[in-house]
Amino acid sequence: MESQQQQYSDLSRRDIRSLIFHILYAMEGFEYSVSLSSIVDMINRGYEWDISPGCEVITVAQAVIESRNTLDEEIKPLLSNWRLERIGVCTKLVLRLAVWELKETDTPSTVIINEAIELAKCFSEKDAYRFINGVLDEFCKKHDRQ
Repeated sequence: MESQQQQYSDLSRRDIRSLIFHILYAMEGFEYSVSLSSIVDMINRGYEWDISPGCEVITVAQAVIESRNTLDEEIKPLLSNWRLERIGVCTKLVLRLAVWELKETDTPSTVIINEAIELAKCFSEKDAYRFINGVLDEFCKKHDRQ
């Protein structure tokens, strides 16, 4: 049987984003009172994974966690008639990850938005993907991100 470590190395970009989302969700659930390494250790032990320090999953999760307040401030003006506090946790985390990717990577915005929509369909409220699409589209327009 194939080892979990080998399976991890074969993850798709979508699976990597999903794993990052799960780490962000766990950190949010613990209200950032535990370390990222503790969360990763729990995932590694609980699911027999080998997410190693320095891998993309850890690097991106750490970056999103460290910049969450800045990301929230960039998201707030895009919410038209919504307060960030009223948005579901999963929707907020998907928005944070996507805005971070839009700002920090060269990945085409259409890919990032599509992946955010897919994450929302899996983990957020029923129609949150439409809301996320609108917010991210507005972010791209404001920041001239094609």
